[in-house]
Amino acid sequence: MAAMDTDAVAKAFVEHYYSTFDTNRAGLANLYQDASMLTFEGQKFQSSQNITAKLTSLPFQQCQHQITTVDCQPSGPAGGMLVFVSGNLQLAGEQHALKFSQANFFRFIWF
Repeated sequence: MAAMDTDAVAKAFVEHYYSTFDTNRAGLANLYQDASMLTFEGQKFQSSQNITAKLTSLPFQQCQHQITTVDCQPSGPAGGMLVFVSGNLQLAGEQHALKFSQANFFRFIWF
């Protein structure tokens, strides 16, 4: 197998994740597993169902992420990757964007 371009994989993941977040947060459920965990402002949510419930309960319906940075680091021999994203979050009806950052760890599953 050819060497993987980790930057390209990270950017594709980020594009998919935030595009889905902005248009259909419930659609993020298939990106999480039962062992997945989201820490959001000090609260921990584990499992795809609980994470999706938290994300869909956020107090805004429409938003648009504007990604500023995507930094990635391969992690371990099992195909994991740590991706750090930062940027702006524009909420519908708001004049000023909010700053955000998020770290994601994921492992590739090859079929």
